[in-house]
Amino acid sequence: MAVALPGSVLRFGDFELDCGRFELRRKGQPLRLERKPMELLILLASREGRLVTRTEIAEQLWSSEIFVDTEHGINTAIRKLRYLLRDDPDDPHFIQTVTGMGYRFVAPTIAVEPQSAEPLNAPEIDTAAAPSTPDPAQLEKATPTAAPRKLRPRPAFRLSAAILIAILLLALGFRRQLARILHLSAAPAISSVAVLPLDNLSGDPNQDYFADGMTDELTTMLAKDSTLRITSRTSVMRFKGARRPLPEIARALGVDGILEGSVARSGNQVHMTLQLIRADADAHLWAESYDRNADDTALPDEAAQAVAKRLHSTVASISAARYVNPAAHDAYLHGRYLWFSDRLEESGAWFQKAIAIQPDYALAWAGLADYYEEGIAADVLDPRTSIVPGEQAAQRALELDPNLPEAHQAMGAMFFIDRWNWADADREILRAISLDPHDGDRYWLLACLQQILQRDAEAIETEKKAMEFDPFSRPYALAWFYENARQYDAALAEIRLRLEANPNNPDLLALEMDTWRRMGNYKEAVGAWAKWHIVTGDPQSAESLRRAYDRAGARGFVLWQLGRRLMQSKTRYVSPVELASYYAQLGDKERTLALLEEGYRQHSTDILWIQQDPAYDFLHADPRYRSIVQRTGVPPAY
Repeated sequence: MAVALPGSVLRFGDFELDCGRFELRRKGQPLRLERKPMELLILLASREGRLVTRTEIAEQLWSSEIFVDTEHGINTAIRKLRYLLRDDPDDPHFIQTVTGMGYRFVAPTIAVEPQSAEPLNAPEIDTAAAPSTPDPAQLEKATPTAAPRKLRPRPAFRLSAAILIAILLLALGFRRQLARILHLSAAPAISSVAVLPLDNLSGDPNQDYFADGMTDELTTMLAKDSTLRITSRTSVMRFKGARRPLPEIARALGVDGILEGSVARSGNQVHMTLQLIRADADAHLWAESYDRNADDTALPDEAAQAVAKRLHSTVASISAARYVNPAAHDAYLHGRYLWFSDRLEESGAWFQKAIAIQPDYALAWAGLADYYEEGIAADVLDPRTSIVPGEQAAQRALELDPNLPEAHQAMGAMFFIDRWNWADADREILRAISLDPHDGDRYWLLACLQQILQRDAEAIETEKKAMEFDPFSRPYALAWFYENARQYDAALAEIRLRLEANPNNPDLLALEMDTWRRMGNYKEAVGAWAKWHIVTGDPQSAESLRRAYDRAGARGFVLWQLGRRLMQSKTRYVSPVELASYYAQLGDKERTLALLEEGYRQHSTDILWIQQDPAYDFLHADPRYRSIVQRTGVPPAY
């Protein structure tokens, strides 16, 4: 139990912590707080700014517990306290984390007298004058209408009542604990789980890549080892460091269960703790701690199998585990961490390092293929120099591990982006989905293929499925498919819906601009594009493009965009097809066709989408335009 004085009341900020009543109040209103977080708050607040170590917290509050993992119990309690106190761990006003040590309560506290349960001016009783036994005759003369005196329970009765209440509380607590241990709850079985980002407890921010990598691998392994629906890693990453209650996070992700934990790597040792929570009741179902040598790359797989077994959802392994050099694995984790952090250009070097350490590491080859294919598709890498190494990486990954979903996904992307071979792309993507049907990226890739083949309705439905698994990694995705299908009202409605939760998301703002542009509403397009520049830290450009529009209308806006991209093309790759789109908006037929030809020669992926953009509609009757479309192999839409 906490060490505060039982009757003390501590005041800090807008809060009062009544240790005697076990109650936290804000501006006089009691707040709901569970037992463990309340005990932890009392312990921290009563120390008057002194450090309380995690070891001390565990010994004080969890020493008698046999089921809950103490390390993660502390993390959960701290998160709940911060949420209730509205405290930011990066700028704490109440609870400060001392990395690698423990916590310190930093808010100034004032001890105040607790309110007494008895009136302050209660009349004193003259015990000497009071008769020891009441006179029955006098009792009969009492006035019938007089209010009866409030009788106080005798000490023996008070003791009996206290014992009875204690027995009831213990019984109720034991029953709840027993129900948890024996799983007597009538709640339906857990069918979907989100693996929250593991906390990095190493005390070194440079180890974030390792914690995120373990999260990613645990998510992947759990999807392989179970029949559960597993939320994609990219969606759960938005809750990294979040101080929101677990039931609220679960509702946002649409899952029944939450797997959360922490990992610390020190020297050659790794310590990982995990606990499984039933989200609707915030009830603890399972916990485990793992201490392994850092060279043990099978840890995520072992933990995933334990979780799947606990939930009775295990499936047979597809293949035996392959040896992975620990240094190669570490380099791969670095690459994936940069990849998911939108630092694509940095990720390639780490995948290459992993391959240099272990040339037969299939997952690293798949990562390198992803680097090339994504770079080509996003116009970050020049296809003229990136297609060949991208194809080689994808082929090598599949040769090394024919049952690796990531390898088939890489091959599908290669056939789609590099070779424009729709049949083989479709086959490889579907094979990747069959091996791991829980990854939203594969459905996204399939939807892209369906849309360029003019199968808009299928593409939209496939993307909806992708967003079931990965609702937050591409908040713009469904609206983008609506836009390409020329369903502009639906696209704008979807964008507005997503902007309610992400008002400053640059991808949504860019798509909003482009949707207004395709509708011919350049005034709204300018507004969205100006906001995009503001949220990306460039207010000068926002003002500049507004002036360009005020001077020359839509033409001024298009020329402003074209000028910027021509300037950027001197120092980085810019797709000729993107430049062609600006000339198409200006009605410059010859320059548009010349740039589309150059885009075809460079094998720019943008050329596959030109039929979805109404800016090119005026070229549909031109034989040169039709020749370009025919050579790509995309079905004509004219």
